[in-house]
Amino acid sequence: MSTAATGRDTVVDRSQYLLAAALFAVGVYTIIDARGLNVGFGDPVGPRVFPYIIGTGMVILSVLLAVATARGDVAEPEAGEDIDLTTPPDWLTVGKLVGVLVLNLLLVNLLGWAISGALLFAGAAWALGSRTLLRDLLVGVVLSVLSWYFFYVALGVPLTPGVLDGIL
Repeated sequence: MSTAATGRDTVVDRSQYLLAAALFAVGVYTIIDARGLNVGFGDPVGPRVFPYIIGTGMVILSVLLAVATARGDVAEPEAGEDIDLTTPPDWLTVGKLVGVLVLNLLLVNLLGWAISGALLFAGAAWALGSRTLLRDLLVGVVLSVLSWYFFYVALGVPLTPGVLDGIL
């Protein structure tokens, strides 16, 4: 069907080609990098299968994106958007969140995940507007201790216990 028949002009968003190229490059890199993975004896699936699948999927999606862009397909804006796009961003909240994340990065090895995770949760809740510090700390402690045990027991991935070494 021609553009005259559809009643719309063909609009080509050239920035989508850059996205398609980046997606293609990452997909090819993933496939090439998967060749270097060691394959264990007797493992029918092996560690290479999933990167091959992901990389191939990325290459296919990049080609489909390039074709759709060449055809003039443009994503429709969401009709149910409930935010005011004219409102400027709240950089103070973003700064608080970045500060809480950096503090967590600095303290996680010293204090351990159970304590720094609780501080991370309480700090993020505070940055996003919560004013119930005690409740946020209690919820943070419960979530961080449960996640520490989940990683340690269920997944076999030891997170740093920090100052609680021997207690957890």
